[in-house]
Amino acid sequence: QVQLVESGGGWVQPGGSLILSCAAAGSIFSISAMGWYREAPGKQCELCARIAIGGSITYVDSVKGRFTISRANAKNTVYLQMNSLKPEATAVYYCSAGRAIGSWYSPDYWGQGTQVTVSS
Repeated sequence: QVQLVESGGGWVQPGGSLILSCAAAGSIFSISAMGWYREAPGKQCELCARIAIGGSITYVDSVKGRFTISRANAKNTVYLQMNSLKPEATAVYYCSAGRAIGSWYSPDYWGQGTQVTVSS
C-alpha cells in the first residue's frame, strides 16, 4: 500500500500561483509514476500532469507552459507548481501514484484531494 498526503491548496486570484505537494509513504517501490488529477464541478476528472521514475513528464494541453510537475526523490514528494492561474483551474486536485509505460499511466493510489479556488 502507498499513502499519499497532499497539501498546498487554497484560494488565489486570477493570474496568481500556487504550489501543491504530495508526500508518498509505504510501498514506494511498487510505483513507477506519480501524477496530479483535477476534478472541476460538472466536469470530467482529468490528468493534469504526471512524472515517471525515469523522469519523463507529460502535461495536458490546457496547462502546458503554466504548470510544472517535479519531484524530490529523497523526500518521496511530488510537486505541482501552478502559475498564471485562471478561474477554470478551480477544482479539487488529487495526487495519484501508479504504473507508467511510455505515455500510458494507470494510477493505483489516490490522495484525499485538495481544493484550489481561483477567483477575484
